[in-house]
Amino acid sequence: MPGKFKELNTLRNQIFIGFLLVMLVILGVAGVFVYGKVSYLLKNNAERHIQQTAVQASGRLDALIGQIDSLMEQAANHPTVQQLLLNELDGKTVSFNQRQSLLQIVSSYQAYMPSVGSLELYTADYRLLFPIKEGSLNKRIDSRYITEANRQKGRLVWIGVDPLDDQSLLAIRQVSLMDRWFSRGGYLMARIQRSYFQLGDPLSGSDSGESILLVDDAGQLLGSGEAEHGALLGLLDSKEQTVNFMEKEYVKVKLRSEKTRWNLLVLTPVSYVTEGISVLRTVLLASGGIGTVLFLIMSFLLSTMITRPIIHLIRAMRKSRLGVLTPNSEVVSTMELRELNYTYNDMVTHMNELIQVVYEKEVLQSRTELKALQAQINPHFLFNTLEAFNWSLEEKGEEELAGRVVAMSRLFRYIIGSSGQDEWVTVGEELEQVKRYLQIMEMRLGERLTWEIELSPTEAAVPVPKLLIQPIVENAILHGVESRIGAGAIHVRISPSVREGWSSILVQDNGPGMSAETLAALYGTLAGGPSISTKGTGVGLFNVQRRLRLYYGGGDGRTDGLTIDSKPGEGTRIFFEIPRNGGKTYENEHQDHSGRG
Repeated sequence: MPGKFKELNTLRNQIFIGFLLVMLVILGVAGVFVYGKVSYLLKNNAERHIQQTAVQASGRLDALIGQIDSLMEQAANHPTVQQLLLNELDGKTVSFNQRQSLLQIVSSYQAYMPSVGSLELYTADYRLLFPIKEGSLNKRIDSRYITEANRQKGRLVWIGVDPLDDQSLLAIRQVSLMDRWFSRGGYLMARIQRSYFQLGDPLSGSDSGESILLVDDAGQLLGSGEAEHGALLGLLDSKEQTVNFMEKEYVKVKLRSEKTRWNLLVLTPVSYVTEGISVLRTVLLASGGIGTVLFLIMSFLLSTMITRPIIHLIRAMRKSRLGVLTPNSEVVSTMELRELNYTYNDMVTHMNELIQVVYEKEVLQSRTELKALQAQINPHFLFNTLEAFNWSLEEKGEEELAGRVVAMSRLFRYIIGSSGQDEWVTVGEELEQVKRYLQIMEMRLGERLTWEIELSPTEAAVPVPKLLIQPIVENAILHGVESRIGAGAIHVRISPSVREGWSSILVQDNGPGMSAETLAALYGTLAGGPSISTKGTGVGLFNVQRRLRLYYGGGDGRTDGLTIDSKPGEGTRIFFEIPRNGGKTYENEHQDHSGRG
């Protein structure tokens, strides 16, 4: 299983999966954000629509109630009605013809409003005047409605469903006699068809649109239609906005009419409210699916376009295992991969050149090592010859000359050394070499040469590259003492520098000195220019300068190299500074030696 996973863990698959995850995250976040915002707007619009429908239904109900109230007020104030009730109140018997005259009046009002099924007129003592038949008001309706009508003093009181006709609603008002200071003269009751209060399409069974129900406090449906009493009572008592009614889920809005004290229920199917959200969800899912498929295709093409040149480059690199370094000839269109391909081809060309150079160096090194083995006999021959001179001179009593030979032998051993010897020595060891050199020069120059070496005890153990001071002393003798008429002096001083952690090295002679032009030309030689020396090879100071820059040129405290101060007739001073710890090159070389040891 891990092996199969490694095979699938390719750059192409990583790009493909990475792009896919990014796309899914972006689509998910954007989809959730858009869905939340749009669904919130749709929900608010639906709520506003439901509230508007409820307000309109309530306004329509108030208008219908107002029409009934106006009609019954006109009928109660009709002169004939007022006169008949006044006669009854005065104890006068109302004749049949007088009661018959009410038929024409009632018929005119019913023609104006057909929804009013009938109007019933009762006397103050509850006897029925119209229609012409026997009847009593306290037997027709509950006495509490009569009491409420008396309390309202002429305002309309809604009773509800007619006990004698469940398809009609009853409303009653007290008739006040205008000629008797609006005293109670009787009662006028209207029977209204329930369809009159059909405010919408109640319980039509439709899956869309609202159902508007008019329900009393007892849970009885007052508009047309049929509904279970308990179900409507449950709707009234429910505090939830979403309710279940007749096996459907509705959003409920409840309003109460203060005129009738009836409840107006506006029921909107949940499917109608969430229809826009469902469409939105479908659109988002479809858009996300299409976007994901398109992004998968684009990711596949992009990953292929990126990885194909890399695969060709890998194949070209694999050929190098067989020893064949060939440039990649694949044509690359993108700038970055084209630059990578160009860099690889340039590297192959350079490596082929390096291989050729290394091959030639190996051949040359083999030849050089052979010559070095042949030349190892020469130093031994030289040292043995000098030892033979020393023994011969000691046997003849030439002790001073024998000492010079020993100094020369040690000088050669110090200079030639072996290839495995350390390149670094201490300042004390370097000055011992300088002393031997000056002793040999005393034998040649005699009294013309005097010299002095000052070495601070704290500076004797400072590490320094071999033969760093001796070439400067040699230059002082060659161009200073030998060019002077008379006795010459060499002064070598090693002391602490004013710079913390550094040592100061000074070589001074009392030779003829140099002019400003000559000194400038000498600085040019130290910088790599042509030599100005007419004696020797002219490379002594140049090599010292290069070695100072090589060994002490790195780090924060860089050396300034050789500082030369010379004036005609005043001699020459050559000065330089080195760090007491030997610098980075010394530390690195000794770490390498200790690691190999």
